[in-house]
Amino acid sequence: MSDKKILEILGESVPLGKSAIVNFEVAKLHTQNSIQVPIIIERSKKPGPTVLITAGIHGDEVNGVEIVRQIIAKGINKPKKGTIICLPVINVFGFIHMDREFPDGRDLNRVFPGIQGGSLASRVAFKLVTEVLPHADLVLDFHTGGSGRFNAAQVRIVENDPKLKELAEIFGAPFIYYSKNLNKSFRNTCYKLNIPILLFEGGKSFHIDSNITNTGVNGAKRILNHLQMLGSKFKVSQPKKSCIYVSESKWIRAKFSGMFKSTVSINSEVKKGAILGHITDPYGSFNHFVKAPNDGYIFNVNESPIIYQGDAIFHISTNVETDAES
Repeated sequence: MSDKKILEILGESVPLGKSAIVNFEVAKLHTQNSIQVPIIIERSKKPGPTVLITAGIHGDEVNGVEIVRQIIAKGINKPKKGTIICLPVINVFGFIHMDREFPDGRDLNRVFPGIQGGSLASRVAFKLVTEVLPHADLVLDFHTGGSGRFNAAQVRIVENDPKLKELAEIFGAPFIYYSKNLNKSFRNTCYKLNIPILLFEGGKSFHIDSNITNTGVNGAKRILNHLQMLGSKFKVSQPKKSCIYVSESKWIRAKFSGMFKSTVSINSEVKKGAILGHITDPYGSFNHFVKAPNDGYIFNVNESPIIYQGDAIFHISTNVETDAES
C-alpha cells in the first residue's frame, strides 16, 4: 500500500512524484451519458502512508464537500511524503439534486460493502470498497448533520481503540463522540478491513458554516502533520480547548408541536433545569420552556423553526470525560 512505487487505481498507473485525476465512473444515465466522479491523487517522490479523504456520501452534506474542496484548493493534499487521495463527492447524484439518497432511494451509507450486481447505490459502494479503499492506510471521512439539525464539530470513533483515540485527539475537534459502527456503513466496512477511519461531523445539511469548515480543515492538517506528510509552508495551530469525550448522550424531544426557537448555542455546557429554548404557537397563547434534563454539553441543535411533537430538538451529553480523565 504505502510504499508502492506505482499506484494502480481504477485502471490508471500513478508513479511516485506524480499527480493525477482519475475518473470514478458511477453509472450511465438513461441518455447513455456517463456520470464520473473525479478522484484527485497527489503523490510525493518520497514513499509514505496513503491517506484517503472523502466526503459527500450523502448528497445534501455540502459542508463536508467544502472541507475537502478547501484541502485541495489550498494544496494541503500535496504531501511531503506518501500519497493523498481525495474523493470530494461520492454521491454525485444526490449532490446534483441536493438529496441525501441515491436515485434508487437508498442511503449509500447503509449498503456497504456493496454488491457488484446490486442496486445502483450498492454498486457504487462495491466499487469504492474494492478499487479505492484497499490503497488507504487511513481514511478521513467528512459528514454534516441532517434534517436541519446542526451538529457541533465532532469526531466519531468506537470506544476502546487506542489508535483511533490518539488520532481523534490529534485532529482536535471540540468533541470526540463514542458511537458504535452502524451495520453496512462505510465506517464499519473500514473497521472490518482494519483500516482506521475518523468520521468528522459538523454543521447541517444544505449549509456551509465557516467555523465548522475551519475545524475540519485544521483537523486534517494536524493529522497530516502528525504523519509527517504536511507541506512545510502550512502552519499547524493547536485547538483552543481540550477535547470533550462524550461517552453517553440522549436526545431531548419536543413535548409539543409548534414554532421553535433555541436560546442556547451549540457547544454550550448547561446545568440541569436550564432553559434551552421555547415552543410557541402562532397565536401568542402558548409558550413552553424546554429545559435541560441533566448537566451536560449541547452538541446538536435543531434549527428548524417549525417542529412536531416527538421531534429531536437537542442532543445533550449525559456522561463525559476530559483529556485528563481519559
